[in-house]
Amino acid sequence: MDTEDTTAPALAEEIAEYYGRDQEDARLRTGAGRLEFWRTQDVLRRLLPPAPARILDVGGGSGVHAEWLAADGHAVELLDPVPRHVERAARLPGVRARHGDARALDVPDASVDVVLLLGPLYHLPERPDRVRALAEARRVLRPGGLVVAATINRFAGLHDTLAKGVYFDADRRPHIEAAAGDGRLRPGRGPKALFTTAYFHAPEDVPAEFTDAGLTPRGQYGLEGAAWLMGDIVTWLADPQQRALVLAALRRTESVPSLLGVSGHLLTAGTRPADGSGR
Repeated sequence: MDTEDTTAPALAEEIAEYYGRDQEDARLRTGAGRLEFWRTQDVLRRLLPPAPARILDVGGGSGVHAEWLAADGHAVELLDPVPRHVERAARLPGVRARHGDARALDVPDASVDVVLLLGPLYHLPERPDRVRALAEARRVLRPGGLVVAATINRFAGLHDTLAKGVYFDADRRPHIEAAAGDGRLRPGRGPKALFTTAYFHAPEDVPAEFTDAGLTPRGQYGLEGAAWLMGDIVTWLADPQQRALVLAALRRTESVPSLLGVSGHLLTAGTRPADGSGR
C-alpha cells in the first residue's frame, strides 16, 4: 500500500536555492567530479542485481546516474525535491521522474529491488531524519532488496579546502573547522559560502544508522581514495588508459577500513532482511 507521510519537512531553503542553480549535472560530468561519477558507476555495477531491476533513485538530481542505469536496462524511477532536477531527468530515455522527499516516499511497500540514496543523507543534518529516510528505503524494498547510500566523509571539507587553498581564508576557516568537529556544515551565505547546509559522516557511524532503520549493512566503499587530492587527477581522468589505471588502483583500496575516511564520498550498502523483518 502507499503510505505517503505529508508531515515530512520541506527541503531547507538554502539547499533548494543551491541546487536550483542547476550546477550539479555539470559537476559530475566534467573535471575532477568525473572521478566521483565513474567510481559510483563502478561500485554500483558490481553491487546491483542483473537487469532489469526496478531501481528507485531517491534524490537523484538531474538524472546523472539514472541515465546510465536506464541504458543498462534497469527500470528507473527518480524522485527529487528540486523542480529543475525533475524537469531535466524527465527528459531522459527510460527514466520516470517526479517530485519526492526521501523521508516520505510515495511508493508502495516492498515494490522495488534497489533504492539509491546518493545525496539525501548528507542534506539531513539531524540523525532521526537520516534514519527515517533509510527506514523509508527499507519499507519500499522487497525482502532481500538492496539499498546503497552516499555520505560525505567527516574531513572531506578540510581536505578539499586545503587542496584548493581555501582553508587559509580566515572567513571560511571557522565553518570548515566546525564541520570537521561535529559533522555539521553551516556554510553561511554570500559569495564565500561553502557548499550548502550538510552533514559529514564519520564512516563508522553510517552502519549504525542502517541498523536503526531495520537494514543489514553489507559493505562500505570509499569512492575517490586519496586520488581526488592529487594535483594531476584531471589530467589522468582525461586519458583513457591512465583513467583505467586510477580506477583499478582505487578499487584495490576501496574497502580498507583505515582508508575509508580519506575519500570525499563513501557508499554504504545494505539489504532488507530476506524474511521481511525490521521496522
